[in-house]
Amino acid sequence: MDLLEIVETAKETAKKAGDLVMYYYHKGVSVEKKEGLENPAYEAFTIADTKAQDLILSSLQPLTDRYDFGILAEESVDDSSRFEKEYFWCIDPLDGTLPFTEQKEGFSISIALVSNKGEAVVGVIYNPIKEDLYHAAKGHGAYKNNQLFTWQNQPFSTLVCDRSFLKTPHYQKAKEVLKPQKEISFGGACMNAMWVIENAPALYYKPPKNNLGNGSIWDYASSSIIFRELTLQATSFDGSPLPLNQKNTFMNECGILYSSLLNDKDIIHRLR
Repeated sequence: MDLLEIVETAKETAKKAGDLVMYYYHKGVSVEKKEGLENPAYEAFTIADTKAQDLILSSLQPLTDRYDFGILAEESVDDSSRFEKEYFWCIDPLDGTLPFTEQKEGFSISIALVSNKGEAVVGVIYNPIKEDLYHAAKGHGAYKNNQLFTWQNQPFSTLVCDRSFLKTPHYQKAKEVLKPQKEISFGGACMNAMWVIENAPALYYKPPKNNLGNGSIWDYASSSIIFRELTLQATSFDGSPLPLNQKNTFMNECGILYSSLLNDKDIIHRLR
């Protein structure tokens, strides 16, 4: 299996999907709701989500057929092929539907290839607003716009979080422990993860909880391999590997933790 060929195809596909999403961004779309979910970030979807997913699946079909990949995609029913195949595509055709409908930055297209053991081996994230393309393949490094992904640490810390996080007790605890001088709270999970790198030292986390939520497998698969190739932390809240092929697609039981903090052990320990 040629990971570099696969990541190149995923990059091209993500950019095509980004062009399609931007067509609907400028045209304007109505927002529909998925049944059985209470959080607006999870229940909202638009025609841009479904059309982008159709494009992605069609573009990836030749590789899917050649390598017999399974598929897990946000806007499709989970057919369990990810448990039967050695690898599966993990696709979020429009991560950050809320900022998309509000015509704000923070949405992206995400394509990952994940082993049935739950390890991402290819990850692509495309921010169509800024035309920034992030990608990584296992053992081949991480890149932004086809250049090695590098960053400079700022002299202060940043807290990256979802809007719903602002309404929880964890938000106040994070402010007390991290003492951030900057906060980012308007993006989807994929861009939140990239902003953890670009605003280093930074932290993005969601503790475990009982009810469904904390994002889904497709929200974290692509960013996890980018972080791993940069030797940065992208794990469950307790520090164990993200379970990217668990039966429950939601990450509420394990939580998530993305960090570019320097000497972060004490801070993370206090948050736990």
